[in-house]
Amino acid sequence: MPHSLVLPRLIRTGSGALGEIGQLLALCGVTRPLIVTDPTMVSLGYVTRLEAALVAADSPFGLFADTEPEPTETSVIAAEAILNAGVDGAPFDGLVALGGGSAIDTAKALAVLGPHGGRMRDYKVPRIVDEPGLPVIAIPTTAGTGSEATRVTVITDPDNDEKMLCMGLAFMPVAAILDPDLTVSLPPRVTADTGIDALTHAIEAYVSRKASPFSDQQALAAMRLIAPNLRRAFHDGQDAAAREALLVGACFGGIAFSNASVALVHGMSRPIGAFFHVPHGLSNAMLLPAVTAWSIPAAPRRYADCARAMGLVDDRAGDDPANEALLDELRRLNSELGVPTPSGFGIDPARWRQLRPLMAEQALASGSPANNPRIPTVDEIIDLYDEVWR
Repeated sequence: MPHSLVLPRLIRTGSGALGEIGQLLALCGVTRPLIVTDPTMVSLGYVTRLEAALVAADSPFGLFADTEPEPTETSVIAAEAILNAGVDGAPFDGLVALGGGSAIDTAKALAVLGPHGGRMRDYKVPRIVDEPGLPVIAIPTTAGTGSEATRVTVITDPDNDEKMLCMGLAFMPVAAILDPDLTVSLPPRVTADTGIDALTHAIEAYVSRKASPFSDQQALAAMRLIAPNLRRAFHDGQDAAAREALLVGACFGGIAFSNASVALVHGMSRPIGAFFHVPHGLSNAMLLPAVTAWSIPAAPRRYADCARAMGLVDDRAGDDPANEALLDELRRLNSELGVPTPSGFGIDPARWRQLRPLMAEQALASGSPANNPRIPTVDEIIDLYDEVWR
C-alpha cells in the first residue's frame, strides 16, 4: 500500500534556536510575518525575545496575542481581522506561531482563512485542504501537541461546541523551531498534560490502521524519548536534558500521527474538551488506559512493541506480559501525575450522562476511531465513556 509522507521543510533544534528566526524566515521567503501568540507568552518575556530577533533581522511584523486555550472560531476571527489589516501598508506574507498547540492551531487556521476566506466549518473533515496557504513557522513552547509538524488543526465551533478537525497540506508548517529554553517555565500540570498528549500521539500512530514503516520509526523514537523523561520534567522543570528530550519526542510524535493519524483516544477526547472545557492532553490522559485495554486484543503485538520502546520490558518479553506492563504503566503514570477522572475534574454527572450519545456520535464523525485497531460502535464508545467515569 502506498503512503504519503509529509513534514516541515525545515526544523531547527537546540538551546537558543529562537534567535535564528530571522534566518529561517528568509529561507522560507517570509518578509512580513504576523506573530500569533497568547498573553502568557507576553508575560514570560518570550514575545519580547522574538520581537527583538525580528527587529535585528529588519523584518516588519504584527502581533496577535489573544489566542484562547482550546481556540474557538471567535478568537480566530479576531486574529483574521489583524491579518487582513497588514503591516506598513502591505499584507502579511507569513505567520509565526509562538506558544502551545492553541497558538499554532490558530496560526494554521489563519494560513487558510487569510488567502481563501470562509468559515472554519467549511474546511473540516471530511474535506481535505490541500490548497496553498500562507507559510507558518511554528515555535512550540510546550512538549506535547506536535502541532509544529502536523497537517492538522482543531478549532471549536462556538455555535455547537464541536471541536472541528481540519486536515490537509495547507495546515502543515513550513518550518519549526524547537528551543527547549522556552519550555522550562511550564508548570507541572501543563508538563504532565502535554507530555501524556505526546505519548498518546506516538502510541496511537503506531497502532493506527494507517501506520507505515516511516511513521512507525517516528512513533517508536517518540516513545523512547518521552517515556523515561516525562516524570523527570514533571518533578523538576529545570531538568534541561529531560525538557529537550520531551520537546524532540513530541515533534517525532507529531510527525508520526500526521502521517498515520490518531485513533480512538483522540476521537473520544475532542468532545470532552469541547463540552466540558477539559484541556486536550488531560482528556487524552483520562481515556488512554481504558481505551488501550479495550483495544489491545485487536493488536497485541503492536501494543507490546510500545511497552518495549518505552523500556517497560526488555525485547525478549512476550506480548502478554508486555501489554500488562503497558497498562500498569499508563495507570501508574496517571496516578503519579495527578490525572483526575471526569468526576474528579468537576464534570456534572447528569450532564456527562446526557451528552454521552452525542459525544459518541461526534467521536465517530471525526473519523479517528476508524483508524483504531478495534473499531467501536456508538454503543461501545458510550460504554467506554461510562468506564472512564467510573
